[in-house]
Amino acid sequence: MVTCNDLEVLMPASEVRKRVAAHRAELRRRGLRPIQIWVPDTRAPGFAEEARRQSRLVDADRAEFEDVMGFIERNSAWPEDGDDIPEYDAPR
Repeated sequence: MVTCNDLEVLMPASEVRKRVAAHRAELRRRGLRPIQIWVPDTRAPGFAEEARRQSRLVDADRAEFEDVMGFIERNSAWPEDGDDIPEYDAPR
């Protein structure tokens, strides 16, 4: 048995597996695929200090700031029309 979303409702593991499989199949049908990525642990000691240090470096150089912000804006926008998906644009 597994607990579903921290509720007191217990479901057999086989039912959970079926539900998860159906959900994943639907996502794949929509053209998505699962990936695994590793990201910095924001709870780790020193993370906030390092983030502030890097932010200060970018802030100290206005041209660098503009390059970084331009990169973020060009690569985070997702047009409504799928035909207009922008090319990946790496910072200089």
